Amino acid sequence: MRNRAVVLSVAAALVALGTALPAAAASGPAAVRSGLDCTTWVHENDPLTGGVLCTNNTGAPITFHADIVCGLAPDVSGTSVTAQPGETQESAGHCAIYSSGIGHIGWTVE
Repeated sequence: MRNRAVVLSVAAALVALGTALPAAAASGPAAVRSGLDCTTWVHENDPLTGGVLCTNNTGAPITFHADIVCGLAPDVSGTSVTAQPGETQESAGHCAIYSSGIGHIGWTVE
């Protein structure tokens, strides 16, 4: 019986940690990858909506989309957008209503 209490305590702690993690994804620092300078964001009034805002620092167009990790729901890809040289574009997506929240946002160059 004592072992069961320990297991339940550990399980409860892991669940609490899992629900606390999405809040850490509120916004990310700018990162440069593949010629894009991007910042991630989570919508202030809708924590299931997030995306990336990217500036193209190259001399050619770059097409990209946001990759959004949605906790307990399937992950989603944001809208596919093309940024011309020097231009800033945004890709966003929305997690399912039953998601435990956004856990991470990244981007993929297409």
